[in-house]
Amino acid sequence: MARKHILIVDDVADNIQVAMNILQEDNYDFSFAGTGESAVKILQETSIDFDLILLDIMMPHMDGYDVCTFLKNIPRWHDVPVIFLTARVDVESVAKGFEVGGADYVTKPFHAAELLARVRNHIQLYQAKKLLQRQNIELEVKNRYTEQRLLSELEDNQKEMIYVLTELMESTSDETGQHIRRVAELSSLLAYYHPSLNNDDADILYHASPMHDIGKMTIPHDILHKPGRYTEEEFEIMKSHTTNAYKLLNNSERKLSKAAAIIAHEHHEKWDGTGYPQGLKGEAIHLYGRIVALADVFDALTHARCYKEAWTVESAMSYIKEHKGTQFDPELIDILINYQAEFEAIVEI
Repeated sequence: MARKHILIVDDVADNIQVAMNILQEDNYDFSFAGTGESAVKILQETSIDFDLILLDIMMPHMDGYDVCTFLKNIPRWHDVPVIFLTARVDVESVAKGFEVGGADYVTKPFHAAELLARVRNHIQLYQAKKLLQRQNIELEVKNRYTEQRLLSELEDNQKEMIYVLTELMESTSDETGQHIRRVAELSSLLAYYHPSLNNDDADILYHASPMHDIGKMTIPHDILHKPGRYTEEEFEIMKSHTTNAYKLLNNSERKLSKAAAIIAHEHHEKWDGTGYPQGLKGEAIHLYGRIVALADVFDALTHARCYKEAWTVESAMSYIKEHKGTQFDPELIDILINYQAEFEAIVEI
């Protein structure tokens, strides 16, 4: 085990020698200074990690209180214990020593047993404190990595759940797997270019947007697959897929499920407030909902369904531009126009 190192500061050389002679019994290493100023110089320049400082109070120019105040303001020395050496034992002097950061005091002339015991105790306490701090840091790092691992596993589980539900939706509704995947790609790309969103948002939209029509699993088969126009009553039932999905997903505290709940609930809202189910308007519609609304329509228009032929990209873009500021968020339309080639490449998959 490495020998502990003590700095002794006293303007009387004999006092330093007496202290060293006593403390040699415990096999310490020593450094010493004869003034407060020289002690500060050592503390500023040394590479030695002192384990304890014995500090005389009554020194000319810079006394022990000043030295202690100085070193307690330096992070490297802040926790190193300081034992004051003093011939003064009045309450005021002792109290001031504790106020400036002293850990203990020893009166002059020294009593060998007392000096050895106090130095030994404070070095042991200091070592125990450093060990505890090290263990706390290691524990914090371990906990942080454990938390990250668990969160990653939870997100993977959410993604797997979403994949399973998406496959189920594909088999029971009018949504095709290709449409679902293209909507995910389109939504993620819109988020990537949106100035208010970041890569994390793009990733969330990629994994959560496939759930946008998950509520269609709750709609009766004969209504969901009806080839003609809905009656007013049938349309009300059809619209309930948004709120049904929200009720299904919103109970989760996980970010992907929360995002999927928002998207499922709001992707049929319109910028001018004429959408459903809540009739939200403008920025009251969550940005995720606005993004998926545009991605869903753009892909649906450019691909055939049982009730319609596929539109050309030019026709779909014309429709979307005509509904800028009414059905769709104008800022998202600008992104779609500015990067049309990239979005067009996705719908051609």
